[in-house]
Amino acid sequence: MAKVIARKIDETTTAPKRVEIKHTRVMQDASGKDVEILQNVEIKLVDEAISQAESRKADLQAQLTECEAELADYIAIRDAE
Repeated sequence: MAKVIARKIDETTTAPKRVEIKHTRVMQDASGKDVEILQNVEIKLVDEAISQAESRKADLQAQLTECEAELADYIAIRDAE
């Protein structure tokens, strides 16, 4: 699944900035060609979107740290005499 992120233009300049997030995926049509399908569209305040992305980044960094430790354990076992 992919995301297409763009600024959502509001009619007034005083309105808070928003982003439009289009969630898409690629499927094959009957002839075997790849076709991009729009699954849903979200509109969020840009500050909310930033906060959610930062939170997701922190979670992913924690998972990466855990994975690196696990990998080091496996390599140590493999290389042990």
